[in-house]
Formats: sequence, C-alpha cells, structure tokens
Amino acid sequence: MTHFNNTQEAKEIFREKKVVKNPIKFKLQLNDEQKEAKQRILDSTVTLLAGQAGSGKTLLACQIALDGLLRRVYDKIIITRPTVSKEEIGFLPGDLREKMDPWVQPIYQNFFALYDKVKVEKMIEDGKIEIVPVSFMRGRTFLDSMIIVDEAQNVTHEQMEMITSRIGLRSKMVVCGDAQQTDLKKKSDSGFKFLYSAARKIKNLEAITLKTNHRNEIVEDLLEYYQEAIDNGISIVTSGSNNYNNKN
Repeated sequence: MTHFNNTQEAKEIFREKKVVKNPIKFKLQLNDEQKEAKQRILDSTVTLLAGQAGSGKTLLACQIALDGLLRRVYDKIIITRPTVSKEEIGFLPGDLREKMDPWVQPIYQNFFALYDKVKVEKMIEDGKIEIVPVSFMRGRTFLDSMIIVDEAQNVTHEQMEMITSRIGLRSKMVVCGDAQQTDLKKKSDSGFKFLYSAARKIKNLEAITLKTNHRNEIVEDLLEYYQEAIDNGISIVTSGSNNYNNKN
C-alpha cells in the first residue's frame, strides 16, 4: 500500500489535468502511416517504435511528445538514449545538458523541424524538455511525462528493464529503434528486439514498425544492400586502402 506524507502530496499525484483541446499547429504534417501509428501510441502506455533509418520514428515520437506538452497532457518530455557510461560522462566538460548535447542534437533537430526553434529552446532551458542519460535513470519515477528512448537497439536487456520501470502515473513511453542495426556485440543482447517480440503478451505494450522512407530513395536501397550482405555472412568491414588495388 502506498503511503503519503500529507494530503497535498496525494492530491498532487492524483490531480486531474486541464488539457488544452485546441490542436497544435506544427510546421510538418504526419503522413497516413504516422497518423495511424500515433493513435496506437496514444492508446498504449509503452510503444516499441521500429523502423529503418529515415522512417520518421523519432520525428513521430517528438511530435506526439511536443503535442502533449503544449496541450498540457504532460508536464515534461524526458529524452534518453544509450551513450557513454556514467563514469565517462563525468570526465566530459560542462553540465549534464552540455555533456549530452552531441548525442541529443538529432532529437533537438526534430523538435526544431516541428515547432518554433526559440520556443523549443525555452522549453529546454525551463526544464520542460529534460535530457536524462540511461545511466542516470535508475531510482527515478516520471509522473505526467512523455518519455522518448532513442537508439534503443543499443539498449541491453538490463537497461531496458530498468528504463521501462521508470514510468509513473499519467505517463507514456515511446521506445525508438531499428532491430536490424545494433552497436552491441551480439544482436541477442538488444533489449529492444526482445521486448518488441513480447508486445502481444503484455497489456498496454504496443509494437509498431514504420516502413515509409522519408529520406532520399537511395537510403532504402543502401540499407537493404548492407543488410543482405550481413545476412549472407559477408564481412563489410575494410581495413584501409590495402583492400583496394592501387593503380598508381
């Protein structure tokens, strides 16, 4: 049983939110595939959002999060992604936000593409959009938040269990990843791929794959070529110019 220190604490946790009903005008509009995925995400608590590079999965997650924040569905947007260890982060210059900046710039760019850059930067400055490295997630509970986990194919089983257990009341989580690509030594070490396969067994856990390519059409062809090579056991790692004939 949960115990509260006082009545005010209980009221804060179980308070009803005054949601803004008017739609938010974004600079980019979702396509039909993304609109369908958005509704499924809103109907779930945790969503595994898969897709190749350029499928728009992170953009979709950012649009849902920003829409919810601006309409007061959520109080905060939490962004996390696997980076360096907690110890290594400590050696980087600057505060936590400055340390994480190189890793979260792709997510910031999605926010800027969707909404006014100055207003987004103000949300970041005010802590409405918070960056939390995976190694700093342990022990926290996020209430009234939309949590975005990016590059989740590089999250281990232990990390995925820890991250998904951070969800508090009135919060949602979108876990973005490409199960075909991982920087982990073994694909089987990916918590993203494992949890994606469990979606049908767990209530309020959704698994969605986006298939439309939003980048140059050559991107899809290149990714398919490399994946076919990997599936056939062909090494695509080169060791420098010695792999090529020098005509000079």
